[in-house]
Order: sequence, then C-alpha cells, then structure tokens
Amino acid sequence: MTTALNQPVSNKSRHGFAPLAIARIKGAQRANQLAIYLIYAAIFTFVVFGTIASIKAFHDNQLLYQLFYNLPYALVALTIPASLYDAFIIYRYRLNQASMVIMTIGVSSIVLLGGLLFADTAWLGLSCWVGVAFLFKVSFTRFFNFLAAQEQIGSPEDTTKEP
Repeated sequence: MTTALNQPVSNKSRHGFAPLAIARIKGAQRANQLAIYLIYAAIFTFVVFGTIASIKAFHDNQLLYQLFYNLPYALVALTIPASLYDAFIIYRYRLNQASMVIMTIGVSSIVLLGGLLFADTAWLGLSCWVGVAFLFKVSFTRFFNFLAAQEQIGSPEDTTKEP
C-alpha cells in the first residue's frame, strides 16, 4: 500500500489535491480492491462449499457445512474495516457526497447490528457491506478518471506559456 510517508515531498498540487492526499486516496483504493477480492472469495466459497455440501455423500459432514455457512460471513466481515477506512478517506477528501457516504455506512451498520441483536442473524447486514465496497470502487474510479481527464486537457498555466 502506498503511504504518504513514501511519497516525495513537493508543493505542486494536481488540480487542487496535494500529492500526499492523492497517495492516501490511492492507498484507500488498494484497500478497497482487497475488500472486493475478499467479497469475490466469499461468493466463490459459498458456491463451492454449498455445492459440495449438497452432494448426498457429504450431507452429514459438519466441516463442509461450517465452511459453507461461516466462511463467507467471515470473509465479508473482514471487508468492514477496509470499508470504514475507505469511507473516511472518501468523506475527508469529498470524493462523493457526504450524505451518500454517511447513509451507506449508517444503513449497513444499523442493518448488521439490528440483525445480530434482534433477528439472531447477520446475513442481511453483511450483504449490505458487500454493496459498500462496490460503491466506493465507483467513487475512486470517478476520481482518478477526473484526474486523468484534467491531465489530458492541461492546466491553465500550460496554455499561457509561449514556446
């Protein structure tokens, strides 16, 4: 992960964003990509172990049942800290509307805690956290597409220089 301390210090900003801020945003994007990979792994384990557990010869196998039932939950739960960090970065640098970030994290947290406290299940709350990582992926993609487009257009300082 790129950290702000590893970046060269310069005072030149890119379209209003300091180089250290861009380094933090890139680090958050990498953390979000890791969260998405964990979500893909959760879906894969659910399908594979669910298929194996449905075979008649393995109906009584407790290990397969536990892997089918608990491993996807655990993998999605591992994405929560990364998603919270991404939410902080997105909120801090205003890469998305603040109300959207707060609503996404708030609803996902309330549904997860409500399910654990009152319904004795976590599946609906954890399914909300699956969507959070993909929403943040879109925010990061839009931000870096914006920077790339601004680089192609060029800054106003570049257009005023004489050859």
